[in-house]
Amino acid sequence: MRRVSYLIWPVVTGILAALLILQFYPQLISPPVTTVEIREAASSELTLPAREGVVSYADAVDKAAPAVVNIYTRTLVRQPVNPLLNDPFFRNFFNAEQLPQRDRIESSLGSGVILNEQGYVVTNNHVISGADSIVVALRDGREAQASVIGLDPETDLAVLKIELTDLPSITLAANDELRIGDVALAIGNPFGVGQTVTMGIISATGRNRLGLSTYEDFIQTDAAINPGNSGGALVDAHGNLVGINTAIFSKSGGSQGIGFAIPSSLARQVMQDLISHGRVIRGWLGVEIQELTPRLAESFGVGERPGLIVAGIFRNGPAHQAGLQPGDILLQVEGEPVTTSRATMNRIARFKPGQKIALGVLRDGHEMMVTASIGERPPSRN
Repeated sequence: MRRVSYLIWPVVTGILAALLILQFYPQLISPPVTTVEIREAASSELTLPAREGVVSYADAVDKAAPAVVNIYTRTLVRQPVNPLLNDPFFRNFFNAEQLPQRDRIESSLGSGVILNEQGYVVTNNHVISGADSIVVALRDGREAQASVIGLDPETDLAVLKIELTDLPSITLAANDELRIGDVALAIGNPFGVGQTVTMGIISATGRNRLGLSTYEDFIQTDAAINPGNSGGALVDAHGNLVGINTAIFSKSGGSQGIGFAIPSSLARQVMQDLISHGRVIRGWLGVEIQELTPRLAESFGVGERPGLIVAGIFRNGPAHQAGLQPGDILLQVEGEPVTTSRATMNRIARFKPGQKIALGVLRDGHEMMVTASIGERPPSRN
């Protein structure tokens, strides 16, 4: 009996130890896992996108491409025969008017879009700026000399006119329905190889602070845009114009998947103004505004409210006549809080000259309302 008692305790201890080990390390007795569980979508979920999706954009291209044109410019450049005469030091010893000159023709290329059957073509200002001769070539092989209707460097847009019959035109899409992720097709004349179509998506909208123009509200796309695409069309999957291709972000000079287009709604407004008035009419307050940093907001006692500092005022301008003063904090425009200086400037530009607007202003810690009569923005000096 005494021997049995000696055997019981080691057995009990061993069983308890085994139970503890199995509780914390169950894999010691589990069979090795040879299968991996993968969740698979139902067949109905797989076929639904295929039924709704587009497998070809040929119809969209057929609709839009005839209205996209190639633009060829020629600029006459006069320069001294001897390169040394380009040096101002040597030119001081000669009469500039009597120096022998030679003419050199510089050629460049770009793209454009026919917006109506009357022959008005919209393109980028930088495509035709300074050109002595502009030739527009259509997809059907016809060519025509173009006349300049108007330029708007502040949006980098220009309107041309060609005299041809039976012209194709493009249909504009509603930009307020544009969504990030929508398919986008870029049509233009990259590197002068001829009309080319590239595909991507809308990567972003409302891009600004890029330093490309004064009024920036760009559509960003990863559809390949290269030199020569400027002024061409960015269209949706239905062939409607959503933007005018304008610039690329690139370190190499080629497409990096970051291109920018001017929204078609802005292009339409600029075109209508240039055709009707020969210039773009924009609202103007006559103020210089500065972003309100957290430190400045604290010093002015604004707190976390958004606002803009009135840094300067043009004498006898709309803001001066309304009683605004340097140092005022602009809080609201027509009841809506201000955001950034660029967004506020763009919003004021959309008001018509002569229109009265209400401005919410903070002065010496007291809020007040000021009514200003919008003026017309003077032409750019650039």
